[in-house]
Amino acid sequence: MGKPTGFMEYERLDRSYKPAGDRVQHFREFVIPLDESELSNQGARCMDCGIPFCHQGCPVNNIIPDWNDLVYQGNWQEAISVLQSTNNFPEFTGRICPAPCEAACTLNIDDRPVTIKTIECAIVDKAWENNWITPQIAEHKTGKRVAVVGSGPAGLACAQQLARAGHEVDVFEKSDRIGGLLRYGIPDFKMEKHIIDRRMGQMQAEGVNFHTGIHIGHDRPATDLLRDYDAVALTGGSEHPRDLDVPGRELEGVHFAMTFLPQQNKRNAGDSIDADIAISAANRHVIVIGGGDTGSDCIGTSFRQGALSVTQLEILPRPPEKEDKATTWPNWPNKLRTSSSQEEGARREWSVATRSIEGDNGKVTAINCVRVEWTRDECGGWKMHEVEGSEFQLKADLVLLAMGFVHPVHEGMLKELDVDLDPRGNVKGDTEGERAYHTSIQKVFAAGDMRRGQSLVVWAIREGRQCARAIDEFLVGASELPR
Repeated sequence: MGKPTGFMEYERLDRSYKPAGDRVQHFREFVIPLDESELSNQGARCMDCGIPFCHQGCPVNNIIPDWNDLVYQGNWQEAISVLQSTNNFPEFTGRICPAPCEAACTLNIDDRPVTIKTIECAIVDKAWENNWITPQIAEHKTGKRVAVVGSGPAGLACAQQLARAGHEVDVFEKSDRIGGLLRYGIPDFKMEKHIIDRRMGQMQAEGVNFHTGIHIGHDRPATDLLRDYDAVALTGGSEHPRDLDVPGRELEGVHFAMTFLPQQNKRNAGDSIDADIAISAANRHVIVIGGGDTGSDCIGTSFRQGALSVTQLEILPRPPEKEDKATTWPNWPNKLRTSSSQEEGARREWSVATRSIEGDNGKVTAINCVRVEWTRDECGGWKMHEVEGSEFQLKADLVLLAMGFVHPVHEGMLKELDVDLDPRGNVKGDTEGERAYHTSIQKVFAAGDMRRGQSLVVWAIREGRQCARAIDEFLVGASELPR
């Protein structure tokens, strides 16, 4: 906790943004941090609540009251020590996590939670500035070799923990750079990529070996890993996108979000995109289908590319402006949220389904939509119905499909290994018990989106850490890694 009466003395204060008109001119981060005295006051607001529900809300179980108090006291070096005991990459979560910890904060009952995410980001940024984050090199080597397939947050967390346990770790990434979704899914204006490179340097010093441009199951057989390594961790993403099965889907100008977003990240990194496959929102009327974070990222990227207009369509109803605290707290509530990208000028439409896409000379020109309503059937399930006479059309030069992902790609590695899948098409594996994170294949483990389905970066970090402990126990019979 911070100051027992701090929550009564200091109002909630969070980071602000640079003006929208300025920030859409570039792809850099635009958050304005709080100064040290302001952060101390925010740490002081962490009250003596008795039961810190923020622990429950945080997937990695960050020891939040402790580092809030340390920031309040000005002990920043100890704060980073506490923070890194549960979270390998707070510089990632401090930028792109939706902060379920704040939803769970006791002060959120009054809509004034502690600015936990802001404090977390400030701690780790200050730690990097002061060289407090150094390689944690294992004192003893085990002689065991582990292959980690996928370099997103789950794979990176798993690899780092295993290296610190003394194992030799090789990370295989199919793309040309390390980072997975962090690198090519998250726009630079939310997290600049030197943030990843900095952490990679620490991991390499700890003994992690990175191999890019190797697509396991395509460029190299997965069975090679079973032969050459003592354990294999499957930590790839949930990359099979949900498609839109409507007339006109095949028209030029209709793309998956994760075809569009990585191209801009590559441009920002200095790469050139072949003109035959390049996608740009410049001087276009953009329709984003899907109301989640990926859709929001498409909005911000489109505006920065020079879109004439951006409209975001969501098939679900508009959430309430304010949740019913008595019903939802401390759980993550369904309520209206507006991202910084949406604030930059996007039009948002709720309860809208796409009937068809129209085009001219093979290129998209418009989409035909209809309003829908949701009702419960006799079993309590939700059913969608079109509203008669509610059809409308939207002009469109570019349509981006951001409707989520159904499961990992099965072709290649997973089919070669013949690993068991759950009913949703994810790699089957438990998170508890003696076989936690084990797959159906001997010495093969799975964690992150590949096992749980599409989720948050912070959940990926949690699963990567826990998977590393399970692998460590498998290899040497016991583990001192935190779970």
